[in-house]
Amino acid sequence: FVYSIINLRRMKSFFYWIIALIITLAAAVYQRMTGPTYPARIQLKLGEHQYSFQLPRSHTNTENCTINLTIPDTSVHALLQYKRYPTNEEYSVVSFRREGETLVAELPSQPPAGKLEYSILLTASGQPNFSVSGGPVIIRFKGAVPPWVLIPHIFLMFFSMWISNLAGLFALNRKRPFRPAMVATMVLLFAGGLIMGPIVQKYAFGAFWTGFPFGYDLTDNKTLIAFIFWIIAWAGNRKKERRGLVVLAAVIQILVFSIPHSLLGSELKYETGKVVTGMISCYL
Repeated sequence: FVYSIINLRRMKSFFYWIIALIITLAAAVYQRMTGPTYPARIQLKLGEHQYSFQLPRSHTNTENCTINLTIPDTSVHALLQYKRYPTNEEYSVVSFRREGETLVAELPSQPPAGKLEYSILLTASGQPNFSVSGGPVIIRFKGAVPPWVLIPHIFLMFFSMWISNLAGLFALNRKRPFRPAMVATMVLLFAGGLIMGPIVQKYAFGAFWTGFPFGYDLTDNKTLIAFIFWIIAWAGNRKKERRGLVVLAAVIQILVFSIPHSLLGSELKYETGKVVTGMISCYL
């Protein structure tokens, strides 16, 4: 009987871990697919053929950004037009070159946080040019972030979200201890978001911190907000159980980390040469 009870408790604990993981994965996928750096997905029909393209909206500035359009039909030609964003410059126009079944062109590399606005025009069977995307696409360039920084950052942030959800679920179940998960969430979030995060930011865009009070970078600010709520939950549970604060902190972390990554992020102002934050751009 005792063995059965122990096994039942283990199964329940495993169940909480799985539910927390599912919530974490769902939030991560949503954030990734709705973010302004996620490639723009294009569906295009030429004659009887259907094509799918991914147009990049983020690229490391150590090299030019190559755009590939897999179109076997040799009667199809393409033009790439681009300009620095946001500026009133005239568009530069480059012809795609054919490499087998693929049309290839390159966007020139930009300084960290520099952006380009670009569009692709196709000509099929002598028809007039038409836009692939229906509007301009914005791509932002970033500095190279070494793996020894990026991998721990991603790992710690993912696990902070997972353990945060676990702490919230434990707090909802009054029979389960939630404090270890609460403390672990704080440690992981601090290490991943407030230590490794600024290092990633420095490599990518040249500044350690662009959130409050120095700027309006939403990625930095949402990390700070989540950490503050966990501090409140920890302080409120030092002498007395206040499970509601833990549930609130877990919900806040889900909400803020569901906000698309890099929204209101760093942007290079070409006329001044300065990087600013809190800018809203038009992304597909």
